[in-house]
Amino acid sequence: MTLISIPANPVPDNVVSGTIRTPDGADLRFARWAPPAGRKGTVCVFTGRGESIEKYFETVRDLRDRGFAVAMIDWRGQGHSSRRLRDPRKGYVRSFADFETDLDTFMREIVLPDCPPPYFALAHSMGGAVLLRMAHAGKRWFDRIVLCAPMIDLPGTRTSAPVRMLIRAMRYLGLGGRYIPGGGPDIVGTGPFADNPLTSDPVRYARNAAIFEEDPTLGIGAPTVAWADAAFRTIVDFRAMDYPARIRQPILMIAASHDLVVSTAAIEEFAYHLRAGSHLVISGARHEILQEQDRYRSQFWAAFDAFVPGTPLFK
Repeated sequence: MTLISIPANPVPDNVVSGTIRTPDGADLRFARWAPPAGRKGTVCVFTGRGESIEKYFETVRDLRDRGFAVAMIDWRGQGHSSRRLRDPRKGYVRSFADFETDLDTFMREIVLPDCPPPYFALAHSMGGAVLLRMAHAGKRWFDRIVLCAPMIDLPGTRTSAPVRMLIRAMRYLGLGGRYIPGGGPDIVGTGPFADNPLTSDPVRYARNAAIFEEDPTLGIGAPTVAWADAAFRTIVDFRAMDYPARIRQPILMIAASHDLVVSTAAIEEFAYHLRAGSHLVISGARHEILQEQDRYRSQFWAAFDAFVPGTPLFK
């Protein structure tokens, strides 16, 4: 399946892309890039809610400059993967277990057969929550996992008991396919730059918005009630005291001090209880650290290079 290329965001060279089908019938778009000559190892990049492969072309180049192959998918319900509802703008999923099916299919069909080991994961926001669920379940595909602003919890009262009860009641009443109260079809990441919660970098923000202008079918709007209910269930699971302690894989969590989308405090607390985990908070950064100004991105990549074998620090 074609990747969208614009002058400000061209497709990195040497890509193979297409679709795969999950056992439950979802069609997932994938892309993979071979490593530079003489190098081995693959970083699998997993996006957040509302994102697509195209948004991470710069990250793909950063990783290939470090000698890695890269592989990605669009999660079901976003990007150019299949959508379940008649209105394609609605961000819908029945359960985060569906995303686990996406990940399992991607690994079996694309990564393990066609990408060089060893395997590492880099996941953002919602993608980080999915990776934590899989690691907790005992899946050991990745030697090391780097999570960028993972969705451990949401800030403020957005996951309070009254809010969760309201969303659960709406779903039981058959309203799971509706936008959450106050939500609508406007594509995530295309509003005015001023006061956006995602990044303080106006150039990268404009670049990402231009991708959706080129192909609006890549985008989604606000979450549905069903997606919110599924996310809340995962967040409540993460709150169990023994949840992080049951994860045995080495994990690095990188959070943003000015994050208004996910809870940085929850990330720090979760990381503290990991058996083989550590964390870093980048002062001044907003939620999308990989889309941030270079002064914040450089801190992210320094931490990545120190944690993932095969990066320049380990040459």
